[in-house]
Amino acid sequence: MTDMDAFRAAVTTAAGGGATRELAGSLAVHTPVHTAILLEGRSDAAAVDALAARQGRELAAEGICVLPMGGAMSVGRFAGLLGPRGLGLRLTGLCDEAERGHYTRGWQRAGAPDHGYFVCAADLEDELIRALGVTRVEELIRDEGDGRALATFLSQPAQRGRPRERQLRRFLGTKKGRKIHYGRALVEALPPDRVPPPLDALLSGL
Repeated sequence: MTDMDAFRAAVTTAAGGGATRELAGSLAVHTPVHTAILLEGRSDAAAVDALAARQGRELAAEGICVLPMGGAMSVGRFAGLLGPRGLGLRLTGLCDEAERGHYTRGWQRAGAPDHGYFVCAADLEDELIRALGVTRVEELIRDEGDGRALATFLSQPAQRGRPRERQLRRFLGTKKGRKIHYGRALVEALPPDRVPPPLDALLSGL
C-alpha cells in the first residue's frame, strides 16, 4: 500500500464514523497531500486517473488525492474532514447535475470556495458518450468484448424507443465493475480536443 492509498483509506474510514481522524491528519502531513478531488464513485475516479495518465501526470506524486466517496450524499462528511475547517486541504471535485445541491451544501459547511467543483450535464458517462458519439461508443463496447451483452440489453422491451445515448448510459451500469472499466476505456479513446468540459476543467485546474 502506498502512502496515498493509506491516506485515502484512513479518510474513508474517518468519514464513515471510524476512529481514525487523527491518523488521517498524521498521514496528510507525512504523505504529503495538499488537494483532494471528491468524486461520487469509482467510475469517476477511473476516468480522472485515465485522463491524468494521458497527460503524463501522476496525481499522487503531485500531492493530489483522488477520492471516490461512495455517493454524493457523503460529500459533507468528506469536505468537512478535509477542507478548510478540517485538515486544510484544497477541495475540488466532479458531480452529476442532480447532485449539485449536495456538493454546494458540503462546500459551504466546510468553508470552501463554492466554485471549486465541476458539474456534469447529467453524469460523467453522459458527457463521455456525447463527446465520443454513439457509433464510437458502440464500437468500443464491441472491441471490449461486450457486443453480445449490449445486443441482448437493447432487445429488452424496456429499452425500446429510448434515445440511444440513454440506452448506452443504462447499459454501462448493468453489471458490477462495468462503469469503472468504461470510465477508463472511454477516456482513453477520446480525441485530445473532445475531452468533456467538466473533466477538462477539473484536470486543468490542478
